[in-house]
Amino acid sequence: MTAGQVALWAALGLPVVGAVVVVAVPARVDRAARLVGTVFAGLAFLAGVLLAAGRSAGSAAPAAVRPWHQVDLPWATGLDLRLHLGVDGISYPLVVLTGLLTLLCCGYTLWRVPAGGSGRALVALLLVVEFGILGTFLALDLVLFFVFFEVVLLPMYAVIAGWGGADRRRAARKFAVYTLFGSVLLLVGVFVVVATTGTGDLVELTGGAGLGRTTQLVAFTLLALAFAVKSPLWPLHSWLPDAHTQAPTVGSVILAGVLLKMGTYGLIRVAVGVAPEGARWAAPVLGGFAVAAVLVGSLVCLAQGELKRLIAYSSVGHMGFVLLGIATLTGTGLRAALIGNIAHGVITALLFFLAGAIKDRAHTGELAELGGLRETAPRLAGLLGFAAVASLGLPGLAGFWGEAFAVVAALRVGGPWWTTLGVLAAVGGALTAAYFLRLLRRVTHGRAAPAVSRLGPTLAGAEWAAWGPLVLLALAIGLVPTLVLGVAGAPVQTLLDVIR
Repeated sequence: MTAGQVALWAALGLPVVGAVVVVAVPARVDRAARLVGTVFAGLAFLAGVLLAAGRSAGSAAPAAVRPWHQVDLPWATGLDLRLHLGVDGISYPLVVLTGLLTLLCCGYTLWRVPAGGSGRALVALLLVVEFGILGTFLALDLVLFFVFFEVVLLPMYAVIAGWGGADRRRAARKFAVYTLFGSVLLLVGVFVVVATTGTGDLVELTGGAGLGRTTQLVAFTLLALAFAVKSPLWPLHSWLPDAHTQAPTVGSVILAGVLLKMGTYGLIRVAVGVAPEGARWAAPVLGGFAVAAVLVGSLVCLAQGELKRLIAYSSVGHMGFVLLGIATLTGTGLRAALIGNIAHGVITALLFFLAGAIKDRAHTGELAELGGLRETAPRLAGLLGFAAVASLGLPGLAGFWGEAFAVVAALRVGGPWWTTLGVLAAVGGALTAAYFLRLLRRVTHGRAAPAVSRLGPTLAGAEWAAWGPLVLLALAIGLVPTLVLGVAGAPVQTLLDVIR
């Protein structure tokens, strides 16, 4: 077994082993259990980072998926199912982001555990969620991909229902219902592809693998709808604001940071890769819905009066830019989608951490009750301002690249339809700036509101430890976008060569 394969197994296996160990720790030493879970999350993150070491071009692979490292073992021989895992430049940044955010969330629980249950149970659930998300990004078999895709549902439901806000159970049920709806569509799409081709191997399937046009149209429609629920794409987005608003801070961070990326990653790797003819047929419609998401998300944000709900709706708009980039089926668009994925994960995770800190201190998230934050908590107000301008796409920060070049990609496709979509998306970008500036005016400026007057200027060391890496990453990706695009460029071009 090579060092890369060891790192692959470690990145995927350590979270689930850590969850088992955390549950085995006696309840009377809850903080020790949380510390153990944080250590396992740290080791999994380190293993994920090390996946970039010793990578090869994977030239022996017969299709566009050319893993740096992979394992391919029998799983259920009677059903011809295989345990095929691998990592390449498309999945690697998402693997690292998942490991980082899980580590930060587990570490955050050492300082603050939300009301509702034990910190030990919360950390164990976060590690199981990490296992499912990482498995989704690493799976190179369609059936295995589906299994990992489903692993996330129950533990995330439990996080929302167990540690969320006053209306947490309804939000958790809504999350579960929408996710199950998408899962049914995904299962049928996987069945159509596997039954037609006789294989679930994504390496072999990428490029169409001889699938007929009608089959590709059906498969892409099913798969795209399934991933649209998870992304989420308007109008299948209504579970997201409730889930984000009611989830505990660490739950919102994982939801926004990486769980939504399961949908966009699946759209690129599975839907577009396996059914490229279906993708070309549906691309104008997908682009239209993506721009609708940008505009609807922005307009709703302009009308929002609650902090976490505003940030949640902003995700609808930001993921619309990601989906627009994918819909163009161009190198520029796909690269914009990939860096947009990572930028959104970093920036929105930071925003939810900050929103949680404000609500914990002020005991309210209403914008009308949070005015004057810079007067009583200038450091917190400064960090919120940084995250907001990063999210609105200020050049030099991470949010700029994905959104700007998604618009550029649409304009480069040309024609009346795509030009119109590009222009409308640019208008959506301006609206994004408007609602974030409105947020900052309402929250940070003016005379300190009564709820804000009791906030102190001091931030805990655990908060700096959780937020600092995200601030640095938002700046680093903005200044050096090749941190993401450098590893993704070659596999994106190879994917385009195969599907065209």
